[in-house]
Amino acid sequence: MACDLSLGYLEPCKDNVAGLKACYFVNFGDMTGVTYNVTNTDVIDTVTGTPTAYKYELKGTNSLDQTITSSRENGTTFFEQSLKLSLKKLTATMHKEIKLLAYGRPVVIVEMNNGNLFLCGLEHGMELTSGTITSGVNMGDASGYTLELKGMEKTAANFLGDDLVSLGFTIVSGT
Repeated sequence: MACDLSLGYLEPCKDNVAGLKACYFVNFGDMTGVTYNVTNTDVIDTVTGTPTAYKYELKGTNSLDQTITSSRENGTTFFEQSLKLSLKKLTATMHKEIKLLAYGRPVVIVEMNNGNLFLCGLEHGMELTSGTITSGVNMGDASGYTLELKGMEKTAANFLGDDLVSLGFTIVSGT
């Protein structure tokens, strides 16, 4: 049966770190396909199309959570991907980009501090579902954007197998 388990789990060494290093936004539809690793279909080895990935460097309180929802009654399982971002400093340029994020449904690549890369919103994209633009009250308060993007997919976010350029992405960094 396709649902049967195939592995056990060993307690790993304590050599891991958490947190997000960067995220990359790709306009929905720019990736026309993916090629999965032949021995592990949870890993994507290449992408097709002409995808440009817009890099957002991250520091501080940013997170990626994936919630599994299964229903015995309905026979369904889906994965909700939730990306929470805190971006510092209000600018006219970022106002425009945040507006475009809200209007679109990008695919998002999340780069973790431990080196893992996850591809979120592969089939349906991710939606900017909520956010704030805040100027703070006191001089030391946050001035910037807090955003939450959500996606619903049939599977958890896939791992990306290599660096983004060798996978087929053109990277655009901020100024």
